[in-house]
Amino acid sequence: MKHGLLVLALLCAAGPACARDAGLSPEFSACMDQSNGVTATMLACMSAETRRQDARLNQAYKAVMAQLSEARQKELRDAQRAWLKFREANCRFYADPEGGTIATVNASDCLMSATAARARELEGFKR
Repeated sequence: MKHGLLVLALLCAAGPACARDAGLSPEFSACMDQSNGVTATMLACMSAETRRQDARLNQAYKAVMAQLSEARQKELRDAQRAWLKFREANCRFYADPEGGTIATVNASDCLMSATAARARELEGFKR
């Protein structure tokens, strides 16, 4: 468990450049820097960033939908619903009940990172 938290702390210490590359906010980097590896604080940072990334995702989704024909809107809607189901199932798997504290951190990171990746993907469809 301590090893997992250390690895996560080192990954987060990669700094703002790493977070920017992933599309994460400067607020997230600052929050993680100030967390001092405290699990509850890191989880709060991830939760706040997931909300920011979810807003980004919704904005990108709406922007793409606005430029599509009705048939393509249906395709994107179906794809988005399938992606949401996948994200939930995949990230829930990370929350291994026997995995200790790091499993909760991993599940939160999964949700945050997947949301950021999908937002970035949808932003790539904007014309």
